[in-house]
Amino acid sequence: MATKKIFPSKSSGSLTPWLGIAAIVILLDQISKITITRTFQLGEEKIITSFFNLVLAYNKGAAFSFLHDSGGWQRYLFTAIGIGAAGYIVLLLKNHGGQRMFAWAMSLILGGAIGNVIDRLLYGHVVDFLDFHHSAVGHFPAFNIADTAICIGAGLFILDELRRVQR
Repeated sequence: MATKKIFPSKSSGSLTPWLGIAAIVILLDQISKITITRTFQLGEEKIITSFFNLVLAYNKGAAFSFLHDSGGWQRYLFTAIGIGAAGYIVLLLKNHGGQRMFAWAMSLILGGAIGNVIDRLLYGHVVDFLDFHHSAVGHFPAFNIADTAICIGAGLFILDELRRVQR
């Protein structure tokens, strides 16, 4: 006879808080992109500091403008990858929501992926606006809040895996 677990194992947890974190990332990302597109013209930049500008840029490719000039098919490829990744991440969060650092990482990646998928579906490109630069190295490719969340999530994922390996 099967018994019901009164105290769930560490690997289980509610999906709700993690989807909430992803939703906050999506909201912040979309609000920032709407603000920039209503305030700036394409290519326009505003100098904020000696190493940081705000600029309106469109990216039809992936990270670092990978495949940005490939004729348009990449929009559908990266949209499909983003949707597939989002579905897989929700499944991972459902099964491992009790692993806090892992779930934080996946939530940030999920929010960032969906934020950029929304752009691809609505505009055919991703809106980027954060522009860091230094005279010795030049300009880093412009990016956005979604990209930032994905990078932070990836960093947390790596840290979580390193911690897990050391146990």
